[in-house]
Amino acid sequence: MANRHGSRDVQERLLALLETLVRETRPDRDNAAPIGLDSRLDRDLGLDSLARSELLLRVEQAFGIRLPESALLAETPKALLELLQAQPQPTHASSESREKPAPAPPTPSVSDSTEGQPHAATTLNEAMDWHLQQHPQRPHLYLYGGDDQPQVMSYADLDREAQGVAAALASRGVSQGDRVALMLPTSRDYFIAFFGVLRAGAVPVPIYPPARPAQLEEHLRRHGRILNNAGAGLLITATEARSVARLLHAEAPHLRHIVTLADLGEWQSHRKPRRPEPDDLALLQYTSGSTGDPKGVRLTHAQLLANIRAMGEHLEATPDDVFVSWLPLYHDMGLIAAWLASLYYAIPLVVMSPLTFLSHPLRWLELIDRHRGTISGAPNFGYELCLRAMTSERTQHLDLSSWRVAFNGAEPVSAQTMEQFTECLAPCGLRRNALMPVYGLAETAVGLCVARPGRGVIVDRVNRERFSQHGEASPEQDAAAAQCFVNCGPPLPGYALRIVEDQGRELGERREGDIEFRGPSTTDGYFDNPEESEKLRHGDWLRTGDRGYLADGDLHISGRRKDVLVRGGRNIYPYDIESAVGRLEGIRKGCVAVFGDPDPETGVESLVVVAETQEQDPARRRELQRAIADTVVDIVNVPADEICLVPPHAVLKTSSGKIRRAATRDHYRQGRLGERAPPLWRQLTRLALRAGFKRLQLALGRVGDWAYYAYAWSIFGLGLGLFTLVGLLLPRLTWRWRLAHYLTRGMAALGGIRLAVQGLEQLPRERPFVLVANHASYLDVLVLTAALPCSLRYLAKEELERRLLIRLPLSRMGALFVERFDPRQAERDMQEVEQAVTAGDTLAIFPEGTFHADPGLDDFHMGAFLTAAHVGVQVVPVAIRGTRRLLRGQEWRPHPGKVSLHVGSPLTPDGDDWNAALRLKNATYDHILRHCGEGPRRRT
Repeated sequence: MANRHGSRDVQERLLALLETLVRETRPDRDNAAPIGLDSRLDRDLGLDSLARSELLLRVEQAFGIRLPESALLAETPKALLELLQAQPQPTHASSESREKPAPAPPTPSVSDSTEGQPHAATTLNEAMDWHLQQHPQRPHLYLYGGDDQPQVMSYADLDREAQGVAAALASRGVSQGDRVALMLPTSRDYFIAFFGVLRAGAVPVPIYPPARPAQLEEHLRRHGRILNNAGAGLLITATEARSVARLLHAEAPHLRHIVTLADLGEWQSHRKPRRPEPDDLALLQYTSGSTGDPKGVRLTHAQLLANIRAMGEHLEATPDDVFVSWLPLYHDMGLIAAWLASLYYAIPLVVMSPLTFLSHPLRWLELIDRHRGTISGAPNFGYELCLRAMTSERTQHLDLSSWRVAFNGAEPVSAQTMEQFTECLAPCGLRRNALMPVYGLAETAVGLCVARPGRGVIVDRVNRERFSQHGEASPEQDAAAAQCFVNCGPPLPGYALRIVEDQGRELGERREGDIEFRGPSTTDGYFDNPEESEKLRHGDWLRTGDRGYLADGDLHISGRRKDVLVRGGRNIYPYDIESAVGRLEGIRKGCVAVFGDPDPETGVESLVVVAETQEQDPARRRELQRAIADTVVDIVNVPADEICLVPPHAVLKTSSGKIRRAATRDHYRQGRLGERAPPLWRQLTRLALRAGFKRLQLALGRVGDWAYYAYAWSIFGLGLGLFTLVGLLLPRLTWRWRLAHYLTRGMAALGGIRLAVQGLEQLPRERPFVLVANHASYLDVLVLTAALPCSLRYLAKEELERRLLIRLPLSRMGALFVERFDPRQAERDMQEVEQAVTAGDTLAIFPEGTFHADPGLDDFHMGAFLTAAHVGVQVVPVAIRGTRRLLRGQEWRPHPGKVSLHVGSPLTPDGDDWNAALRLKNATYDHILRHCGEGPRRRT
């Protein structure tokens, strides 16, 4: 065999196969250097992981052998030739004709005395405990490596080894809430390490491992930003990472230890970790590993379980199901939808590595057949990869009749791919209605919309012209005039969707806009990233960043709002590629655009790099293209599909110098990138004028800001002066309040503060009550007085009573001053407050006590709620939103803008004791939290 594969003939056949594939995938290589044994498959030939998977399939068919999965990591034809030499002589003429593998080990049924679900569990740890009590020896994982027989792990096996990891982590100083990064391939070690971190009460942070060990150093350098953001003190990884420990310590100062699972086995600790609570952080899911500002989605135990339960309920999951997965465990679909959901529902999980799938795609289908899999899925490219590998010989032995849920998500779903997949595998028993488009995102754990089981793929055909011009998804029967969108189904039980326009107004059915959602697993934001967290929220809704429309309650995705490319289920962000390419000698820095060019039929995006250069020499330009190709592979581990070298000013920019990727992509599609640029003097003049205009705008903006500050405080001062001269002299409190109401409304209107009030009809008219509002700014009293038509008595802190200029107007408005620090005086003050309510006065209280410059709803003091419970009056919650942006704490520079008030339904105390008051407080806090536009304030 070695001689046969080492012959000149075999070498020529291998290179011929490669030449054919490269011509198919890269027809622009006509004048490129010939392919040799030392050519690089990625950098020289531009073959990405999917193209190399196709190459391995052709090699196996041509030589009648089965290559190991490590062949996918071969970087040159020479390495492939060496693997061919190492393969034994095949016993059959072709690998396709091999016998069907032996049946899988039997799966024991769940005990009849249980339902198979830990309904009462509030954390992942408790879910595991339930299974350990009910059926500890039940097989949980079937792990496939290089052998044809799986390694089986029961719940007891997994927990026993995870407990050892937890003890070792404790001995290294890992405590409750600490972040532990995991950079491991799909393997036994990954599952043990992940659950070991949970058992230690810590927070796992999965990051994807390098595709090839040779790129480990560059890979970890890119991940330093994630480790730094997460504040991870320990990284569990492969042995190769030790060589770059110093680099990681420099990139991530919080990182103290880089260990393997074997290292952890050498440590023991008798300290018992504290069990996590439902609202404790359970996972940091990073949405990108290559942006300069990584975003780690915060997910609690309660949020993960809520999403898992919603998905399981919708899919009617039971312990009788079998889940087969090759999905990466650093991705939410592989980690949460496949593994953690299977763990919760006692579903046996059959696992193969993504590398095995890419090298032998049909292995996935073979395992579904072998284990009688019922649930499995992939991104769209996974189905396409199987289609490329299918032949009648390869699929003739498959029986896929057990497959009831074949979901497709994580990237755009192609109806054409789904149709072809169904047609090819219908003879194998695959039912058309098993195909299921899904939509989700890390900010809701994983799942948001799932098509109804058994419905199959439904395509909505809309009028292309009307949709592109007006955003109207009008049904269209004429195929030539139609644009097709896949139906992703309704939101999961307990979740809600809405479509909004750019200004935030909700749109109706079949109108395209931005997709927003809310639900029980909604994240409270990104870890240690308040700015991005603020951008994520739109009131009590979250922005997805995607666009689409609703039809009969089902979601249809039309595109992404951001410039994110999706390749192989991964997000690729342009910025780092553009920066790295811009640093190459010969490339104009800041003049590089990276974007995706989607195939209209499959939805798969090509990665296009457009870079400006003044080089004209053909040889030098080829060197630049090769350098760019190397750089792209180093940064994102996939090759660029097309590299365009263009003259100066061909990459379009905004007036502020930002890359206009969409406009540059349009020029690329129209073939206009090579157009001759205007004369240099004209461009310089235009740029100078734009720059000068921009500077003038900024200067005028600063002048305008200071002018507004002076104007606003003049308005506020004038209003206060009028009230002092007129209002303080009025004999009745109701008259003084009415004057203050109209004055503050006028002050707000003249100051550019737009008030939007909802729920005024909720205010009780005939009886006193306690109004409770959040406190975010000095403007809160002004907007409450302007918005509410009834007279109120504010509770003010006792310190204000000592300030004459403040005490006089507050006293005339009926304010009650309370002591905050002296318990005995505070108790006497609260008795006076209760007497005032008993006498028929309505109180307005800010139970946070004070406010801060940074956003966040603080905990509430109990005084307002004890008063309501003791006296027996209702509490009316009022959520104020927007005042913190208009005038922050410790600042005296107001800004115009919108402020909204949401008046909730009155809450009636169900008793007069502490517990009744506590229930009032919690209900009030929950209402205000939902409507104030801010999350709970984090304690340090």
